[in-house]
Amino acid sequence: MTGFLLHLAAPLQSWGEHSAFTHRDTASHPTRSGLIGLLASALGIPRAEAVADGEDREALFARLTQALFTVRVDRPGTVMGDFHTVGGGYPQHLTVPTAKGARRGADAATIVSTRHYLSDAAFTVAADFTDASLARRCADAVAAPRWPLHLGRRSCPPGALLLLGRDLADPAAELRRVPLARRPLYGAAEGATVDIRFTADQPFPPDTHDTARPAHRPSSGVVTELNDEPVRLTARDRVYRARPAHSATFPLPVELCAGYGTAYLDAVATYLHPQGATP
Repeated sequence: MTGFLLHLAAPLQSWGEHSAFTHRDTASHPTRSGLIGLLASALGIPRAEAVADGEDREALFARLTQALFTVRVDRPGTVMGDFHTVGGGYPQHLTVPTAKGARRGADAATIVSTRHYLSDAAFTVAADFTDASLARRCADAVAAPRWPLHLGRRSCPPGALLLLGRDLADPAAELRRVPLARRPLYGAAEGATVDIRFTADQPFPPDTHDTARPAHRPSSGVVTELNDEPVRLTARDRVYRARPAHSATFPLPVELCAGYGTAYLDAVATYLHPQGATP
């Protein structure tokens, strides 16, 4: 496996998993469909070609669905709801179209919806590929995307630091070493740890914890089912299927808590270019 790391942080993120009509939810972490969609946007894959179940299994979008993601929750953020209205205040010929092709009447023109977001959340994502050339192509595209990227919704652009590391032999293992975007725990005892939640597309391997030290073992893994495996993401035919999602809590060294802003950026720079290494 080979791949790269992504740092997903912004004032607002929204990762819908079972949204419908006037109620738009957000999952507590980035979804597979959202992450694959982000890479597809970076690569410039048109909606018409965002098909994973077609006859051409070598099509670029179908190859993207072979990627495996592991998400580290640096900061879970806070769920907030936003009240939206659509279509009000227009003459009838400009109101929202109905399913039959007509237009809503003036008395029913306004559509009210509630949309949920994660405020001040931060995630570090490991993207694993069996195809090294595809991993490099995706990393290049994230660094210079064809189309604007967003964290679940177009109103949620990512922060400036997006591509955190590339050409990594084991991106998921790097999640135990890369700095955490969360407040430092001052005064913590030497060797102290902080519990961090992880989610992954596959079960966590047995060597992801130190069996010699029980305090460094993860919590019992939890398997849930999410409806976020993209089958088709075409404009008027978005289809997903359910897939198992694995979650666990791992204790990481408290020294990884790097804080916010420039303190976090400095810690990441040190991680990417250790003292004595050539940038």
